[in-house]
Amino acid sequence: MINVVSEETIKEQKEYMNQVKEHTKGLCYLIQTMGCKLNENDSEKIAGMLEQMGYQPTQSVEDANLVVFNTCSIRENAAERVFGKLGEIKALKEKNHMIICFGGCMSQEKHIVEKIKTSYPFVDIIFGTHNFYKLPEMLYHKMTDTKKVIDVWDIDGEIIEGLPIKREDTKSALVTIMNGCNNFCSYCIVPYTRGRERSRNPKDIVREIEALAKEGYKEVMLLGQNVNSYKGGEGYTFANLLTDIDHIEGIDIIRFMSPHPKDFKEDVIEAIANSKHVCKIIHLPLQSGSTRVLKLMNRGYSKETFLELVSKIRNRIPDVNFTTDIIVGFPGETEEDFLETLDVVEKVRFEQIFMFMYSVRHGTKAETMPNHVPEETKSERFQRLKLLADRITEEENVKYVGTTQKILVEGESKTNPDVLTGRTETYKVVNFVGDKSLIGKEVLVKIVSQHIWYLKGEII
Repeated sequence: MINVVSEETIKEQKEYMNQVKEHTKGLCYLIQTMGCKLNENDSEKIAGMLEQMGYQPTQSVEDANLVVFNTCSIRENAAERVFGKLGEIKALKEKNHMIICFGGCMSQEKHIVEKIKTSYPFVDIIFGTHNFYKLPEMLYHKMTDTKKVIDVWDIDGEIIEGLPIKREDTKSALVTIMNGCNNFCSYCIVPYTRGRERSRNPKDIVREIEALAKEGYKEVMLLGQNVNSYKGGEGYTFANLLTDIDHIEGIDIIRFMSPHPKDFKEDVIEAIANSKHVCKIIHLPLQSGSTRVLKLMNRGYSKETFLELVSKIRNRIPDVNFTTDIIVGFPGETEEDFLETLDVVEKVRFEQIFMFMYSVRHGTKAETMPNHVPEETKSERFQRLKLLADRITEEENVKYVGTTQKILVEGESKTNPDVLTGRTETYKVVNFVGDKSLIGKEVLVKIVSQHIWYLKGEII
């Protein structure tokens, strides 16, 4: 049974949107998004609601009359950054008659909410991950009675359908297929902030992507804390969903993140191998190459089974590539454990590694583990991993030189407006000279040189 927020509830929030709109003429909003792609997709829905309420977007906090902080709990420095931004924005509140909203994963942590209430009392609205769709109602009450609104739910929440959405990109769309996580990795706060796993109805997902295709979108990124745990009911799996989306006319590129290695089953491998549009780049989070540390992390696989999975996927999909996440300096990690991680990196040769130094998250099992690794040791190991990753990236990039790649042109390069940029199927950034009319179209590009962070190409 898939529990969905009722149509009546969403209709009620749309009525609140109309009432708020009476108070927002000439007002601007700014959303500060931290964290993962799921947070980005939530922010797109928040933006959709705000624009339905009459707010206009701005990129300048000095011009904003409403600021929404959509926060992340994964790393400690993210929390520190949010508190710093709150302090900076305080001076603008009275000047702009600003309403400040605090939501996302951090707001699901009780000690964070208490800190906001005591140290940042100028925050007007605090909402959680399960009820952000009620923001119109919260704004209405704030505007009409001026009292602080705090509405954070401890329950797992329901699937939300039918919200307006303002997408950041016009050709590549984020599509959340599930929320929550059941894995309880010992370092991770997500099961406590996002709740247990809840999957959307496959018909709703397919309907959303079909609509995106009609709007001209060429690429979709399927999102979930653990996408290969997706359950669409009556035996319908993530593999079934990939196959159905692969048949949607107009969608040329299908990506997904993040799967869990312990749940990466044969049917998903077959679905990718047999697909026309699912990219042959798989984000497979390793976290550590040490079986001992993986057990402490409660990851559910060993170094050996991870490497066996990589080998199985490569045997079935010869042109597959992998990206990964690695945590350096988990409590109890020894030099020998770290060397095991370097060994896996050498063996797999990941296209890209998202690497992090372990940071304590309040309320997780790892917080109370013994033998926390000193900061200087974590930093030294991080640099060694980075050097290895950079070397492998450079060596792997050489293989692209001289090849022809099909690229979806995303837009102008961030560093040079005269250069266009896009990505290979394996998610490598490619920069090339071309007319801006090509943005949003697929082009063939010959790779002429490699650089650590990007490839340089020429349109054929």
